[in-house]
Amino acid sequence: MNWCRQMCYGFAPLNCWILTLTSTNSSAGAKPSRRSFDAERTAAAIKAGDRATLARAITLVESTKRAHQVEAAALLQAINAETGQAHRIGITGVPGVGKSTTIDRFGMDLIAAGHRVAVLAVDPTSSRSGGSILGDKTRMSRLAVNENAFVRPSPTSGTLGGVARKTRETMALVEAAGFDIVIVETVGVGQSETTVAEMVDTFVVLLLAGGGDELQGIKKGIIELADLIAINKADGDNLARAERSAADYRGALSLLTPASANWQPPVLTVSGLTGGGLDARWAQIQSHRDRLRATGEFSERRRAQAVRWMHDMLSDQLRALMLAAPEVAATLKCAEEDVRAGKLAPSAAVGLVIGQFVGALGAGNTDGQGSAT
Repeated sequence: MNWCRQMCYGFAPLNCWILTLTSTNSSAGAKPSRRSFDAERTAAAIKAGDRATLARAITLVESTKRAHQVEAAALLQAINAETGQAHRIGITGVPGVGKSTTIDRFGMDLIAAGHRVAVLAVDPTSSRSGGSILGDKTRMSRLAVNENAFVRPSPTSGTLGGVARKTRETMALVEAAGFDIVIVETVGVGQSETTVAEMVDTFVVLLLAGGGDELQGIKKGIIELADLIAINKADGDNLARAERSAADYRGALSLLTPASANWQPPVLTVSGLTGGGLDARWAQIQSHRDRLRATGEFSERRRAQAVRWMHDMLSDQLRALMLAAPEVAATLKCAEEDVRAGKLAPSAAVGLVIGQFVGALGAGNTDGQGSAT
């Protein structure tokens, strides 16, 4: 191991108490906040329906800057009492299944029935450029301009599971703003999009008929987690094929263990283009919610989701705190080079980086101003 590695890996004691974020932010080397942030005033503006403030608040919670994360945490606490009242619906499906078109039509129907609808549309982020097109909003042309709707596209930023890093936080914000229906539209890349099922009340999977293997979706994973399956584009010449596909899925689902012991997922045919079947789908979504509430499963799901959210945020915050220490960042860079060159096993590299982090905490060398990645 050369001199650079000795400098990077040399300081790694194993026993140290983890310091709190507050203490790291108040250390002598911490930089003052760029401006004064009033969480209570911002929360009041959001609850009053100020859409501009809501949009800025979502941008704040999506930021990876440590100072912004501290402000976002204060804001989320300020609105906490106003969250949790909305019906959260996750909608997923492969590209081309018609998610955005269906949501646009479905959302307008809900607004006509007296609801206020927020749509959180997640777009994939390029692993090469880091950019996202964020084009879902353009395919929801009616919702995007309706005063009783709020459409927010967000990039995945490398997050797996079809959702964005801060989808849960964004849901809390739009709920505080008074939107009683929150729809999360996932990226739409296939069977891995199961994370959304862990943050919504009803998980809807859109499928297509005539796309090859009619039962391709029946796999351990996304279909097994579905609360409702809808065969989309059931119109025109495709109607009969969609009905046959729905019958196939009903038969296949009878062989799988449902996500809930209190609910057997129905399989419907719908058309996002004509609106056919959307009323029946909404009725089934309401029935699902009512059944889970009657059995107590609804509240238990919400409590489990809150704890899972806490653990996910803890992981993000620990990573941010770890990378805030210059010694840790240097160790990580050296470790990456050695792992890439085959000189160091990934498991050993992780141990070295964590050891350096523990040592930096013990020496008080973290200032809490790093950014999460």
